[in-house]
Amino acid sequence: MNIKLIFILGLMAFGIYFWYDCRPITHEGMGQIAKEQPKQTPTKAKVISHGDDYLITPMADFDITARVLSKERYWIDGGAELVPVDLALGWGPMSDDKVLSELKISQRNRWFYWNYKNKLPVPRDQIEHNAANMHLIPADDDIEKKIKGVKVGSLVRFKGHLVRVNRPDGWHWNSSMSRTDTGDGACEVVFVKEFDNIK
Repeated sequence: MNIKLIFILGLMAFGIYFWYDCRPITHEGMGQIAKEQPKQTPTKAKVISHGDDYLITPMADFDITARVLSKERYWIDGGAELVPVDLALGWGPMSDDKVLSELKISQRNRWFYWNYKNKLPVPRDQIEHNAANMHLIPADDDIEKKIKGVKVGSLVRFKGHLVRVNRPDGWHWNSSMSRTDTGDGACEVVFVKEFDNIK
């Protein structure tokens, strides 16, 4: 068989796989698929040593069921070793296909961005208070694999801790402790101990 033809067929197969694997999951007509607000409660968890370089201090226990609005992998920034994936997550109105179809959502440089296409589908504060960018620290390799395998549109549930992270060279990361803040410092840093891809 012609090498050029094999190459073209290989590219086509890869393209089909990539399209299938990366296309968003929709939940048309189901309304809000994650109705409950994230749960944040006081913690008794102790400081966690993570590898040789990171000291993780739990600040609250955290339990969330949410829709994945966007997913971004990181390889080379300062937190990539600890947090290889950020998920932009939505709950309440931000888990509803009807609302999300009017929004354009993206992530870059550890930030989560949204804009509307024609008009705001719900008041601005409902968007800002029902979605967040979360830096996820997997507790083990199995959880890391699950997080990396999530598709945009998936309904996920995970439990763990909102944390403060310190490194000996002075680098640090502090989780937001509110779901209603915006801008710099509003992202959650979550040490993930359980992770389930519901649908």
